[in-house]
Amino acid sequence: MKYRNKIKLKRKYSPHYTEKKPFFSEKEIIFRGSGKAMVFKFSSKTQFLILMFVLLLSFWSFYSYHMYNKSGKIILGKDIELLQTRDAYEDLMSDFVAIQKNIDEVLTSMDKTKAQKVENKLKQITHDKNIADNKKVNNRADINELVLQRDLAAAERDALKDQLKELEVAVYNIKKAEIEVFNKVETIVAKEVNKLKSAFSKANGSLQRKGLYFNPLANSKKRDSKGGNYIPDSMSDLRDKAIINKISSIYKAVDDLEYYREVSKTVPFGKPIWSYWVSSKFGVRDDPFNNKKAGHKGVDLASRTGNKIKVQAKGRVTRTLISNKGYGNLVEIDHGNGFSTKYAHMHVIYVKKGDYLEAGDDIGEVGNTGRSTGPHLHYEILYRGHPVDPMPFMQIKL
Repeated sequence: MKYRNKIKLKRKYSPHYTEKKPFFSEKEIIFRGSGKAMVFKFSSKTQFLILMFVLLLSFWSFYSYHMYNKSGKIILGKDIELLQTRDAYEDLMSDFVAIQKNIDEVLTSMDKTKAQKVENKLKQITHDKNIADNKKVNNRADINELVLQRDLAAAERDALKDQLKELEVAVYNIKKAEIEVFNKVETIVAKEVNKLKSAFSKANGSLQRKGLYFNPLANSKKRDSKGGNYIPDSMSDLRDKAIINKISSIYKAVDDLEYYREVSKTVPFGKPIWSYWVSSKFGVRDDPFNNKKAGHKGVDLASRTGNKIKVQAKGRVTRTLISNKGYGNLVEIDHGNGFSTKYAHMHVIYVKKGDYLEAGDDIGEVGNTGRSTGPHLHYEILYRGHPVDPMPFMQIKL
């Protein structure tokens, strides 16, 4: 009965599954000793690298072993061939010695006469053979000498060709540099010529108001004389048309520049005094004494008494006047090409009639003589006897 009353307890079955780890999962190695433990962890990457190193080391060991065995077999084969060659050489020498003995026995068995004939025949054959050989050797030597000379000539020709190519390249570079220099020179000269042409153009702006015109190409004595562009005779040796044309163009431009510079020396470009202010302009103005309208043939440049007056173009002094009336102390200068200038109300005059002057020479000092209300320079520019406005000329800088 007891067994009947017992309640049997049954456990439920619950299976336990262990997760399968990857081959290169993180691993640990533990070392224990002296009551201490050391743990070394190996990551998946480290395990993979160790495995690859082991595989490479195994492959290299296998390959080295294989090559060692193969090299040993090759060396063994070569040693066998060497031994066989030595044996064959010894057999050949033995046969040679045997043949030599047989020849000696045959010669010994022959009588002396026949032996002498054979010996003489051999000498003759040998002599003829030597002669033939010597001729062939000489002929071959001559041929070799010719071949050597030909090779030397060919090498020298090739070297000359290389030098010629280098020379051609150098000449090309020199020509290129020359053209660049010529272009630069031509540009500079053209710039200077254009600057002078622009100055003449501005001056003509003042002349045209009076119905006048100054043509620099027709107002220089240089054009009336014999001459032309200077082109040296050495250019006749040049064969490069581009360089010839460029040099000719430069000489023409330089000649034009010299011509325009020569003409500009006779035209009063620039300021006759350095420090001034314009107190009266060119043209109609109110007279400073009676306030009536009157013509003014120049410009009045107010300045300090004693300031230097400079001539702005070369010329010859045609008149000097000392007076307390009208223009006061006066200087007139003829510059040629139709231009002349007047300087009035001067304090002191440095020049006299007939003096030849260059641009920049001092001719006197600013003053207050004659019909004047204060120290100033009355400055006139005349072209073909007609007064023109000096201001455009004064504003030009060369």
